[in-house]
Amino acid sequence: MVIRMTAPHRIAVLGLGRMGEAIAARLAAQDHDVVGWTRSGRASDAVKTTTDPGEALAGADVVVLALFDGPACRQVLDGVRDALRPETVVVNTGTVAPAEAAELARLLGPSYVHAPVLGSVPAVAAGALKILAAAGPGTLDRVRPVLEALGTVRPLDDASTAAALKLVANNSLAGSVLALRDALQQADALGLPRAEALDILELGQLGGLVARKRPFLLDEPAASAAEFTIGALAKDMALLGDASGLPVRNAAGLTGTPAGPEADIALAATVPAVDDAVLEPLRAYVRGHATGDPAHFRDAFLPTAHVEGVRDSAFVSWPLDEYCALFKGSPAPDEPTRSRRVDSVEVHGTVATATMTLVHGPDTFTDIFLLVRTDTTWRIANKAYHRHA
Repeated sequence: MVIRMTAPHRIAVLGLGRMGEAIAARLAAQDHDVVGWTRSGRASDAVKTTTDPGEALAGADVVVLALFDGPACRQVLDGVRDALRPETVVVNTGTVAPAEAAELARLLGPSYVHAPVLGSVPAVAAGALKILAAAGPGTLDRVRPVLEALGTVRPLDDASTAAALKLVANNSLAGSVLALRDALQQADALGLPRAEALDILELGQLGGLVARKRPFLLDEPAASAAEFTIGALAKDMALLGDASGLPVRNAAGLTGTPAGPEADIALAATVPAVDDAVLEPLRAYVRGHATGDPAHFRDAFLPTAHVEGVRDSAFVSWPLDEYCALFKGSPAPDEPTRSRRVDSVEVHGTVATATMTLVHGPDTFTDIFLLVRTDTTWRIANKAYHRHA
Protein backbone atom coordinates (compact mmCIF):
# COMPACT_ATOMS: atom_id res chain seq x y z
CA MET A 1 0.00 0.00 0.00
CA VAL A 2 1.29 3.47 -0.90
CA ILE A 3 1.11 5.98 1.93
CA ARG A 4 0.78 9.53 0.63
CA MET A 5 2.13 12.26 2.87
CA THR A 6 -0.10 15.29 2.49
CA ALA A 7 1.09 17.39 5.43
CA PRO A 8 4.18 16.16 7.27
CA HIS A 9 4.13 16.96 10.96
CA ARG A 10 7.77 17.99 10.88
CA ILE A 11 10.61 18.44 8.38
CA ALA A 12 14.17 18.58 9.65
CA VAL A 13 16.60 20.49 7.45
CA LEU A 14 20.19 19.56 8.20
CA GLY A 15 22.53 22.19 6.81
CA LEU A 16 21.62 25.87 6.80
CA GLY A 17 23.99 27.35 4.28
CA ARG A 18 22.69 29.37 1.35
CA MET A 19 20.60 26.56 -0.13
CA GLY A 20 19.62 24.97 3.18
CA GLU A 21 18.39 28.26 4.59
CA ALA A 22 16.41 28.95 1.42
CA ILE A 23 14.90 25.44 1.40
CA ALA A 24 13.92 25.67 5.06
CA ALA A 25 12.32 29.08 4.52
CA ARG A 26 10.40 27.90 1.46
CA LEU A 27 9.05 24.81 3.21
CA ALA A 28 8.02 26.84 6.27
CA ALA A 29 6.24 29.32 4.00
CA GLN A 30 4.29 26.37 2.55
CA ASP A 31 2.89 25.64 6.04
CA HIS A 32 5.23 22.76 6.87
CA ASP A 33 6.58 22.50 10.40
CA VAL A 34 10.31 22.98 9.87
CA VAL A 35 13.21 22.78 12.29
CA GLY A 36 16.78 23.39 11.18
CA TRP A 37 20.21 22.34 12.34
CA THR A 38 23.66 23.23 11.10
CA ARG A 39 27.09 22.02 12.11
CA SER A 40 28.24 25.59 12.74
CA GLY A 41 25.46 26.17 15.26
CA ARG A 42 24.30 29.23 13.33
CA ALA A 43 20.70 30.24 13.96
CA SER A 44 18.22 30.88 11.16
CA ASP A 45 16.08 33.96 10.59
CA ALA A 46 13.48 31.90 8.75
CA VAL A 47 12.85 28.80 10.88
CA LYS A 48 13.38 27.56 14.39
CA THR A 49 16.71 25.86 14.95
CA THR A 50 18.34 23.56 17.44
CA THR A 51 21.93 22.81 18.32
CA ASP A 52 21.14 19.10 18.69
CA PRO A 53 20.59 17.16 15.44
CA GLY A 54 18.83 14.43 17.38
CA GLU A 55 16.32 16.97 18.61
CA ALA A 56 15.78 18.16 15.03
CA LEU A 57 15.02 14.61 13.96
CA ALA A 58 12.62 13.86 16.82
CA GLY A 59 9.24 13.26 15.25
CA ALA A 60 10.44 14.28 11.79
CA ASP A 61 8.65 12.68 8.86
CA VAL A 62 11.21 13.98 6.39
CA VAL A 63 14.88 14.86 6.84
CA VAL A 64 16.29 17.15 4.14
CA LEU A 65 20.07 17.16 3.75
CA ALA A 66 21.44 20.43 2.33
CA LEU A 67 25.15 19.84 2.79
CA PHE A 68 28.23 20.81 0.77
CA ASP A 69 29.60 17.44 -0.34
CA GLY A 70 29.61 13.67 0.09
CA PRO A 71 31.89 13.52 3.15
CA ALA A 72 29.68 16.05 4.94
CA CYS A 73 26.57 13.97 4.14
CA ARG A 74 28.21 10.80 5.42
CA GLN A 75 29.51 12.47 8.57
CA VAL A 76 26.15 13.95 9.47
CA LEU A 77 24.21 10.77 8.68
CA ASP A 78 26.62 8.64 10.70
CA GLY A 79 25.90 10.91 13.64
CA VAL A 80 22.10 10.80 13.39
CA ARG A 81 21.30 7.34 12.01
CA ASP A 82 20.35 6.00 15.42
CA ALA A 83 17.86 8.85 15.83
CA LEU A 84 16.08 8.15 12.53
CA ARG A 85 12.71 6.51 12.89
CA PRO A 86 11.99 3.61 10.49
CA GLU A 87 9.29 5.63 8.75
CA THR A 88 11.41 8.77 8.34
CA VAL A 89 12.47 9.55 4.77
CA VAL A 90 15.87 11.15 4.13
CA VAL A 91 15.95 13.48 1.10
CA ASN A 92 19.46 14.46 0.01
CA THR A 93 19.56 17.62 -2.12
CA GLY A 94 23.36 17.87 -2.14
CA THR A 95 25.70 17.45 -5.10
CA VAL A 96 27.90 14.40 -4.54
CA ALA A 97 29.78 11.86 -6.63
CA PRO A 98 27.74 9.04 -8.22
CA ALA A 99 29.56 6.44 -6.12
CA GLU A 100 28.84 8.43 -2.96
CA ALA A 101 25.15 8.66 -3.85
CA ALA A 102 24.99 4.91 -4.48
CA GLU A 103 26.64 4.21 -1.12
CA LEU A 104 24.22 6.46 0.76
CA ALA A 105 21.30 4.73 -0.96
CA ARG A 106 22.72 1.35 0.06
CA LEU A 107 23.16 2.43 3.68
CA LEU A 108 19.69 3.91 4.13
CA GLY A 109 17.77 1.59 1.84
CA PRO A 110 14.17 2.38 0.82
CA SER A 111 13.95 5.39 3.14
CA TYR A 112 16.48 7.34 1.06
CA VAL A 113 15.69 9.77 -1.77
CA HIS A 114 18.61 11.17 -3.72
CA ALA A 115 17.32 14.49 -5.01
CA PRO A 116 19.98 16.91 -6.30
CA VAL A 117 18.50 20.14 -7.58
CA LEU A 118 19.01 22.40 -10.59
CA GLY A 119 18.73 26.04 -9.58
CA SER A 120 20.04 28.30 -6.87
CA VAL A 121 18.62 30.45 -4.08
CA PRO A 122 16.18 32.53 -6.19
CA ALA A 123 14.74 29.35 -7.72
CA VAL A 124 14.18 27.91 -4.24
CA ALA A 125 12.32 31.02 -3.12
CA ALA A 126 10.10 30.85 -6.21
CA GLY A 127 9.47 27.11 -5.90
CA ALA A 128 11.08 26.71 -9.32
CA LEU A 129 13.84 24.16 -8.71
CA LYS A 130 14.23 21.23 -11.08
CA ILE A 131 14.61 18.20 -8.81
CA LEU A 132 16.28 14.99 -10.02
CA ALA A 133 14.72 12.48 -7.66
CA ALA A 134 15.69 8.82 -7.33
CA ALA A 135 13.93 6.66 -4.75
CA GLY A 136 12.57 3.21 -4.10
CA PRO A 137 9.02 2.15 -4.91
CA GLY A 138 6.47 4.25 -3.04
CA THR A 139 9.04 6.41 -1.26
CA LEU A 140 8.96 9.19 -3.81
CA ASP A 141 5.18 9.37 -3.58
CA ARG A 142 5.44 9.84 0.16
CA VAL A 143 7.66 12.91 -0.13
CA ARG A 144 6.40 14.31 -3.43
CA PRO A 145 4.33 17.08 -1.71
CA VAL A 146 7.49 18.26 0.05
CA LEU A 147 9.54 18.23 -3.15
CA GLU A 148 6.82 19.89 -5.19
CA ALA A 149 6.81 22.75 -2.70
CA LEU A 150 10.35 23.40 -3.94
CA GLY A 151 9.89 22.84 -7.66
CA THR A 152 9.29 20.31 -10.42
CA VAL A 153 10.19 16.67 -9.79
CA ARG A 154 11.86 14.53 -12.45
CA PRO A 155 11.89 10.88 -11.31
CA LEU A 156 15.02 8.85 -12.08
CA ASP A 157 15.89 5.20 -11.72
CA ASP A 158 18.71 5.29 -9.19
CA ALA A 159 20.80 7.54 -6.98
CA SER A 160 23.97 7.15 -9.02
CA THR A 161 22.22 8.30 -12.20
CA ALA A 162 20.69 11.31 -10.44
CA ALA A 163 24.09 12.34 -9.07
CA ALA A 164 25.79 11.89 -12.44
CA LEU A 165 23.16 13.92 -14.30
CA LYS A 166 23.49 16.76 -11.78
CA LEU A 167 27.24 16.90 -12.41
CA VAL A 168 26.73 16.92 -16.17
CA ALA A 169 24.20 19.74 -15.81
CA ASN A 170 26.66 21.75 -13.73
CA ASN A 171 29.34 21.14 -16.35
CA SER A 172 27.14 22.92 -18.88
CA LEU A 173 26.67 25.76 -16.39
CA ALA A 174 30.42 26.10 -15.92
CA GLY A 175 30.85 26.10 -19.69
CA SER A 176 28.27 28.88 -20.01
CA VAL A 177 30.05 30.98 -17.39
CA LEU A 178 33.35 30.62 -19.25
CA ALA A 179 31.68 31.29 -22.61
CA LEU A 180 30.30 34.49 -21.10
CA ARG A 181 33.77 35.36 -19.84
CA ASP A 182 35.19 34.91 -23.35
CA ALA A 183 32.47 37.13 -24.82
CA LEU A 184 33.05 39.89 -22.26
CA GLN A 185 36.81 39.77 -22.78
CA GLN A 186 36.32 40.19 -26.52
CA ALA A 187 33.88 43.04 -25.90
CA ASP A 188 36.41 44.74 -23.62
CA ALA A 189 39.15 44.34 -26.25
CA LEU A 190 36.86 46.02 -28.79
CA GLY A 191 36.18 48.92 -26.43
CA LEU A 192 32.47 48.13 -26.04
CA PRO A 193 30.66 49.40 -22.91
CA ARG A 194 29.92 46.53 -20.55
CA ALA A 195 26.22 47.37 -20.15
CA GLU A 196 25.70 47.54 -23.92
CA ALA A 197 27.49 44.24 -24.45
CA LEU A 198 25.28 42.62 -21.80
CA ASP A 199 22.14 44.02 -23.46
CA ILE A 200 23.04 42.19 -26.67
CA LEU A 201 24.27 39.00 -24.98
CA GLU A 202 20.96 38.83 -23.15
CA LEU A 203 19.24 38.45 -26.53
CA GLY A 204 21.27 35.34 -27.42
CA GLN A 205 22.01 31.86 -26.15
CA LEU A 206 23.51 33.15 -22.89
CA GLY A 207 20.50 35.34 -22.24
CA GLY A 208 19.15 33.52 -19.20
CA LEU A 209 22.51 33.52 -17.46
CA VAL A 210 23.11 37.18 -18.25
CA ALA A 211 19.66 38.17 -17.01
CA ARG A 212 20.09 36.31 -13.71
CA LYS A 213 23.64 37.47 -13.09
CA ARG A 214 23.55 41.01 -14.48
CA PRO A 215 24.04 42.74 -11.08
CA PHE A 216 27.20 40.71 -10.47
CA LEU A 217 28.45 41.35 -14.00
CA LEU A 218 28.03 45.09 -13.52
CA ASP A 219 29.50 45.01 -9.99
CA GLU A 220 26.38 46.49 -8.43
CA PRO A 221 26.38 46.70 -4.60
CA ALA A 222 23.10 44.80 -4.35
CA ALA A 223 24.82 41.72 -5.75
CA SER A 224 27.05 41.13 -2.73
CA ALA A 225 25.43 37.86 -1.59
CA ALA A 226 26.57 34.89 -3.68
CA GLU A 227 23.84 32.60 -4.97
CA PHE A 228 26.12 29.76 -6.15
CA THR A 229 29.81 30.01 -5.40
CA ILE A 230 32.84 29.45 -7.58
CA GLY A 231 34.19 27.03 -4.97
CA ALA A 232 31.05 24.90 -5.05
CA LEU A 233 30.99 24.73 -8.84
CA ALA A 234 34.72 23.93 -9.00
CA LYS A 235 34.11 21.14 -6.48
CA ASP A 236 31.40 19.72 -8.71
CA MET A 237 33.68 19.82 -11.76
CA ALA A 238 36.36 17.94 -9.83
CA LEU A 239 33.77 15.31 -8.87
CA LEU A 240 32.74 14.97 -12.50
CA GLY A 241 36.31 14.52 -13.71
CA ASP A 242 37.01 11.92 -11.05
CA ALA A 243 33.83 10.01 -11.86
CA SER A 244 34.09 10.08 -15.65
CA GLY A 245 37.84 9.70 -16.00
CA LEU A 246 37.73 12.36 -18.71
CA PRO A 247 39.31 15.82 -18.59
CA VAL A 248 37.02 18.65 -17.52
CA ARG A 249 38.26 21.87 -19.13
CA ASN A 250 35.91 23.97 -17.02
CA ALA A 251 37.58 22.94 -13.77
CA ALA A 252 40.84 24.71 -14.62
CA GLY A 253 38.98 27.74 -15.96
CA LEU A 254 37.08 28.21 -12.71
CA THR A 255 39.92 27.59 -10.27
CA GLY A 256 42.15 29.94 -12.26
CA THR A 257 39.98 32.98 -11.57
CA PRO A 258 41.21 35.64 -9.09
CA ALA A 259 37.74 35.79 -7.51
CA GLY A 260 37.71 33.82 -4.26
CA PRO A 261 35.94 30.48 -3.83
CA GLU A 262 33.09 32.15 -1.90
CA ALA A 263 32.36 34.57 -4.74
CA ASP A 264 29.34 34.06 -6.96
CA ILE A 265 30.02 32.08 -10.14
CA ALA A 266 29.20 35.18 -12.20
CA LEU A 267 32.44 36.79 -11.04
CA ALA A 268 34.34 34.07 -12.89
CA ALA A 269 32.96 35.69 -16.05
CA THR A 270 34.37 39.13 -15.19
CA VAL A 271 38.06 38.14 -15.24
CA PRO A 272 40.11 40.45 -17.50
CA ALA A 273 41.84 39.00 -20.55
CA VAL A 274 45.26 37.47 -19.99
CA ASP A 275 48.10 39.90 -19.45
CA ASP A 276 49.92 41.11 -22.55
CA ALA A 277 53.14 39.71 -21.07
CA VAL A 278 51.83 36.17 -21.66
CA LEU A 279 50.92 37.00 -25.24
CA GLU A 280 54.21 38.70 -26.13
CA PRO A 281 56.23 35.50 -26.87
CA LEU A 282 53.34 34.30 -29.06
CA ARG A 283 53.40 37.59 -30.93
CA ALA A 284 57.17 37.27 -31.37
CA TYR A 285 56.56 33.79 -32.76
CA VAL A 286 54.07 35.24 -35.26
CA ARG A 287 56.57 37.92 -36.25
CA GLY A 288 59.14 35.21 -36.93
CA HIS A 289 56.81 33.47 -39.37
CA ALA A 290 55.70 36.74 -40.95
CA THR A 291 59.23 38.03 -41.59
CA GLY A 292 61.23 34.82 -41.82
CA ASP A 293 63.70 36.40 -39.34
CA PRO A 294 64.83 33.75 -36.81
CA ALA A 295 65.75 36.47 -34.29
CA HIS A 296 62.06 36.72 -33.41
CA PHE A 297 61.97 33.00 -32.55
CA ARG A 298 64.96 33.47 -30.26
CA ASP A 299 62.98 36.21 -28.50
CA ALA A 300 59.94 33.94 -28.23
CA PHE A 301 61.55 30.67 -27.07
CA LEU A 302 63.79 29.68 -24.21
CA PRO A 303 67.25 28.63 -25.45
CA THR A 304 66.49 25.07 -24.29
CA ALA A 305 63.19 24.85 -26.16
CA HIS A 306 62.29 22.08 -28.59
CA VAL A 307 59.81 22.04 -31.47
CA GLU A 308 58.25 18.65 -32.06
CA GLY A 309 55.80 17.09 -34.46
CA VAL A 310 55.40 14.84 -37.48
CA ARG A 311 57.01 16.07 -40.73
CA ASP A 312 56.89 14.02 -43.93
CA SER A 313 55.55 11.04 -41.93
CA ALA A 314 58.50 11.11 -39.50
CA PHE A 315 58.65 12.44 -35.95
CA VAL A 316 61.02 15.38 -35.55
CA SER A 317 62.33 17.06 -32.41
CA TRP A 318 64.31 20.16 -33.24
CA PRO A 319 66.33 22.11 -30.69
CA LEU A 320 65.90 25.83 -31.13
CA ASP A 321 69.01 26.29 -33.31
CA GLU A 322 67.82 23.68 -35.82
CA TYR A 323 64.36 25.20 -35.91
CA CYS A 324 65.73 28.69 -36.50
CA ALA A 325 67.90 27.36 -39.34
CA LEU A 326 64.71 26.64 -41.31
CA PHE A 327 64.11 30.38 -41.73
CA LYS A 328 66.28 32.39 -44.14
CA GLY A 329 65.43 35.96 -43.15
CA SER A 330 62.71 36.82 -45.67
CA PRO A 331 58.94 36.32 -45.81
CA ALA A 332 57.41 33.39 -47.69
CA PRO A 333 56.29 34.30 -51.23
CA ASP A 334 52.64 33.80 -50.27
CA GLU A 335 52.91 35.65 -46.93
CA PRO A 336 50.08 38.11 -47.76
CA THR A 337 47.63 35.18 -47.92
CA ARG A 338 48.80 33.49 -44.72
CA SER A 339 47.04 33.91 -41.38
CA ARG A 340 47.73 33.12 -37.73
CA ARG A 341 45.55 33.42 -34.65
CA VAL A 342 45.80 32.59 -30.97
CA ASP A 343 42.90 30.30 -30.07
CA SER A 344 43.37 29.90 -26.32
CA VAL A 345 45.65 30.81 -23.45
CA GLU A 346 45.31 29.40 -19.94
CA VAL A 347 47.57 30.67 -17.18
CA HIS A 348 48.35 28.62 -14.08
CA GLY A 349 50.68 30.68 -11.93
CA THR A 350 54.15 30.54 -13.47
CA VAL A 351 53.18 28.26 -16.36
CA ALA A 352 50.71 28.64 -19.21
CA THR A 353 49.42 26.69 -22.18
CA ALA A 354 48.39 28.18 -25.51
CA THR A 355 46.96 26.96 -28.80
CA MET A 356 47.42 28.69 -32.13
CA THR A 357 46.12 28.02 -35.64
CA LEU A 358 48.34 28.87 -38.62
CA VAL A 359 47.06 28.76 -42.20
CA HIS A 360 50.06 28.60 -44.54
CA GLY A 361 49.02 28.06 -48.12
CA PRO A 362 47.36 24.65 -48.50
CA ASP A 363 48.41 23.58 -44.97
CA THR A 364 46.86 24.36 -41.62
CA PHE A 365 48.91 23.88 -38.45
CA THR A 366 47.71 23.50 -34.90
CA ASP A 367 50.49 24.61 -32.56
CA ILE A 368 50.42 23.78 -28.85
CA PHE A 369 52.74 25.79 -26.60
CA LEU A 370 53.99 25.37 -23.06
CA LEU A 371 55.11 28.71 -21.63
CA VAL A 372 56.93 29.52 -18.40
CA ARG A 373 57.47 32.77 -16.56
CA THR A 374 61.02 33.61 -15.54
CA ASP A 375 61.05 36.67 -13.28
CA THR A 376 58.56 38.93 -15.12
CA THR A 377 59.16 37.56 -18.62
CA TRP A 378 57.22 34.80 -20.35
CA ARG A 379 58.96 32.52 -22.86
CA ILE A 380 57.92 29.44 -24.81
CA ALA A 381 59.48 26.33 -23.26
CA ASN A 382 58.28 23.86 -25.91
CA LYS A 383 56.05 23.64 -28.95
CA ALA A 384 54.30 20.64 -30.46
CA TYR A 385 52.40 20.88 -33.70
CA HIS A 386 50.03 18.98 -35.95
CA ARG A 387 49.97 19.57 -39.69
CA HIS A 388 46.62 19.27 -41.43
CA ALA A 389 47.47 18.54 -45.04
